[in-house]
Amino acid sequence: MRELVILGSTGSIGVQALEIVEANPNIFRVLAITSAGTNPQAIIEQARKFKISIIGVVSNADVIREALPNATVIDGVNASTEIAAITCDVVLNGITGSIGLAPTLAALGVGNRVALANKESLVAGGDLVMKMAKPDQLIPVDSEHSAIWQSLMAGKKNEVSRLILTASGGPFRDREELSGVTVEDALAHPTWSMGPVVTINSATLANKGLEIIEAHYLFDLPYSKIEAVIHPQSVIHSMVEYIDGSTIAQASPPNMKGPIAYAINWPDRVSKATHSIDWTQKHSWNFSPIDLKRFPAISLARTCGEAGGAMPAIFNAANEVMVSAFLAHKVAFTSIIEGVAKVTEKMSASVESIRDIDDVSAIEQNARTMAESIIKELVA
Repeated sequence: MRELVILGSTGSIGVQALEIVEANPNIFRVLAITSAGTNPQAIIEQARKFKISIIGVVSNADVIREALPNATVIDGVNASTEIAAITCDVVLNGITGSIGLAPTLAALGVGNRVALANKESLVAGGDLVMKMAKPDQLIPVDSEHSAIWQSLMAGKKNEVSRLILTASGGPFRDREELSGVTVEDALAHPTWSMGPVVTINSATLANKGLEIIEAHYLFDLPYSKIEAVIHPQSVIHSMVEYIDGSTIAQASPPNMKGPIAYAINWPDRVSKATHSIDWTQKHSWNFSPIDLKRFPAISLARTCGEAGGAMPAIFNAANEVMVSAFLAHKVAFTSIIEGVAKVTEKMSASVESIRDIDDVSAIEQNARTMAESIIKELVA
């Protein structure tokens, strides 16, 4: 029986993970869950259904304690960090945003294996995370990195020529003019069902920039060996090209259950974690290069990644603020990456290396403050 802790249990990743647990009660048992607490009834129902006695929330703790009098409810901004340090087989970090970094470090610090869906842990604190992680302690959940993880098993590291991340291209891959994009337009993703922040990041392709940085840390390869291509069908999740000209790809339907199940049960696969491709039907899969002029987020993320130090954290923090402003109808869609670029440019000359998580927090706060001031300029 594999004991799990699920951080972000009411989000998309957490909900799908619990569905996998429900379908495989002989394999998994959930020890603890956490949520932001904005929907207390959701986490209450999860705790009752899976008989979970340890719950972490940021808010609404009293509501949950009243509903679950026999449960241990840990509340506050550090709840997920505290719960991530509970001894278990796997901590699934499904939190969105750089607030997921501290729980990742806490879980690694006590020797828990981490199934990582929180890409910001590596973007904001990649040097810290990889310094702490032991071999095979950090397993990727993002479908792209899971695909690379699996495809890398086909050869040796010194035989790898390139990692090729696939991108759906979001809702605007074929739209030339992006200045009039509305929030509703950007949230209408053609392939994936995700939270609003991740969906907007997919629309700007900032998510692919973040994933390039994540891949650099996870697989210890230089940025020059990490590329991205548009693949609208999202069936090939990513590929590894080898020096002999072979390309190994991982294919499965466009959902997250396969990567989640593989990560939380690694190195074993979970039978029927997701449905397989129907090979009795005709399929057409397309690939095309990314238009970096229309989608400058990828080049900007790569530049920040290559600069190293605090620059990836600055990129991520500024992007979080700009996306929130767009979702609040404060700035235009094209202003998201424009604002991020201004923040990274203004902060590039004065940034030092990251020594610890306090450095990350301070640098991110500076980047957020800078982004807020740029938003005021944009709306003035």
